[in-house]
Amino acid sequence: MSFKKNVAIFGAGKIGKLVVNLLSNCNDYEITVYDTNKENAKKAAYNQISGKILDNVNYDAADFMDTKSIERALQNKNYVMSCAPFYCNKGIAEVARKLKVHYLDLTEDVKTTAAIKELAKNAHNAFIPQCGLAPGFITIVAHDLAKEFDLINSVKMRVGALPKFPHNKLKYNLTWSTEGLINEYCNPCEVLHNGKLELVPPLEGLETLSIDGDEYEAFNTSGGLGTLAESLVHKVKHMDYKSIRYPGHREILQILLHDLKFIEDREGLKKIFERALPHTTQDVVIIFVTVTGEKNNQYSQKSYAKKIYHSDIGEEHWGAIQITTAAGICAVLDLHANAELPNSGFIRQEDISYDKFIKNRFGKYYS
Repeated sequence: MSFKKNVAIFGAGKIGKLVVNLLSNCNDYEITVYDTNKENAKKAAYNQISGKILDNVNYDAADFMDTKSIERALQNKNYVMSCAPFYCNKGIAEVARKLKVHYLDLTEDVKTTAAIKELAKNAHNAFIPQCGLAPGFITIVAHDLAKEFDLINSVKMRVGALPKFPHNKLKYNLTWSTEGLINEYCNPCEVLHNGKLELVPPLEGLETLSIDGDEYEAFNTSGGLGTLAESLVHKVKHMDYKSIRYPGHREILQILLHDLKFIEDREGLKKIFERALPHTTQDVVIIFVTVTGEKNNQYSQKSYAKKIYHSDIGEEHWGAIQITTAAGICAVLDLHANAELPNSGFIRQEDISYDKFIKNRFGKYYS
């Protein structure tokens, strides 16, 4: 990069804080981190070991639901990276279009992505939603595997962000956005069935799987396919996305959401989860993709399996879901800033080269 790009990071939570750290360390970006609470933004910009603000980092408050506040934050910025709640993203993207600021987010919300796709039409800036783990990296992997086949029968995408040491009946700890988690459990799920895009209920399609000798369950959750189903609708017979959990998790969710009707009270469920489920950074991310189809006139299968663990980056300890999500959006930013992606319009995760991603200085955290 010939000069430092000015980047606004919206949201100073678990993911936003690591995004700030990764970009600060590479010294190619001028960063301002924003949060609705200025003290939270300061914490994300602060190195607790040195007791100083990170290099190339400023911080401030912004209201992500207020157009004028967003406009003030995006003045003279080249990029905005939204690590804010999904319901803030449409408004942020609208201002980004107006000010011609390149836009990236981490949303798994299907309606939000559809709205951003509309905003991207004839835009002079780039719109790159869904830059995290799932959708995000798993989409890049699945598309890369699918390219090897002459005819594709099925694409199965499985992801789990799980505590290393579960200690409750749900066998789960909070490792990322509670709103995003509940969305996945409650919203309809896109699948390809016999070559047609369909919606199926969440929590259905229960299956068991074994990875490295450990037993897991997987079931339908919303949003993980991203735009891949739409992109491959005429090329694939069957495609689905499921979340991986420890056995028994889904049964308790069924009780909470349907028997106790918390599917009608998501805010109440959020309060219960945040009161009762501890946060942890001692976690593991499991990624599993299998593609079957015809290759060289032979029915074939190819799979990708990976476990990524919590670890230290710089002088701090980070959870696996923090690392994979933050590395994903930082790698996509880096690829765009280095002119390895289209400069404007709507950019899908499946438009991103797996090889370029994994060789990137941030993408390397997946390798």
